Amino acid sequence: MERIKELKIKYQAIDTIPPCDQNFTIPAIVFSTGGYVGNHYHAFTDVLSRLFSTSQRFNQTVVFVITDKSSDWTSKYKRILDKLSKYDVYDIDKESKVLCFSRVIVGLKAHKNVIADPWDLGHHSIRNFSEYLRSVYSLGRQSVNRCRTCKIGRPRMLIICRRKSRRLLNKHAIASFARTLGFEVVLKQMVWNVSLVAQLVNSFDVMVGVHGAGLTNMVFLPENAVVVQIVPLGLDYIARTCFQMSAESMKLRYLDYKVTLNESSLFGNYSLDKTAKKGFEEFRSVYLDHQDINIDLGRFKRTLLRALELVPT
Repeated sequence: MERIKELKIKYQAIDTIPPCDQNFTIPAIVFSTGGYVGNHYHAFTDVLSRLFSTSQRFNQTVVFVITDKSSDWTSKYKRILDKLSKYDVYDIDKESKVLCFSRVIVGLKAHKNVIADPWDLGHHSIRNFSEYLRSVYSLGRQSVNRCRTCKIGRPRMLIICRRKSRRLLNKHAIASFARTLGFEVVLKQMVWNVSLVAQLVNSFDVMVGVHGAGLTNMVFLPENAVVVQIVPLGLDYIARTCFQMSAESMKLRYLDYKVTLNESSLFGNYSLDKTAKKGFEEFRSVYLDHQDINIDLGRFKRTLLRALELVPT
């Protein structure tokens, strides 16, 4: 919240209000793109899903007024913003004119720490949101078992690669092993261009990834696809609240694989008293920022076979 500008709403008598430079007969929604929304997960959970639920009722006839505006952020998610509003975005921090609206909604309603909550979107659920995104990016596959244009063959698996923390150290061995079980496997690092990522992800039947922002791209999967979240040591609760609940709400088939101590790079690198620290900064430093994974293929086999069973035919 330290990165989000605080706005104050004041009541003023009519005769003390400055004259309007521009009048709007349509409503405005005021929100921030500060905080952690540079992170792909937080972009969706903190802003985009909430903006969808707040603005859909206006059928694009609404103006977005943004504080803490980042040109990179609005450029990255421009297609989503353009489909929610047919008007230019206003940067309230740089605006010198007095803008007058018939109605203003300040802030976006939020609930739990997931991409979206079905009970928090009014008439719009997280499933509606994922359907909406497939429309925004013109994705061809709505459901795995309704893929009419795909070639019949082995189910396609996407393994998400991470560059820094929580890396899969034996990712190539995992890919080779999954191929022997019957999957067509692609290893891929997610890129900045959301349109390219959306098209890529939508073409797969199974997504596998270590807990992290890359898993947010499951919003582009067709319904009935399988999501396998690899849960690093110490991250059970975060993994469940961030992705499991959302995946199930989006009608995806969710599996998790919980890493053991022997599979974590924390083993041998940190003492027990260090890993037991409960302050968030220390927790993040150890469990999120300095933990990599070396999967035991023998243990992982059961999860991969279950994923294979869950893929609709």
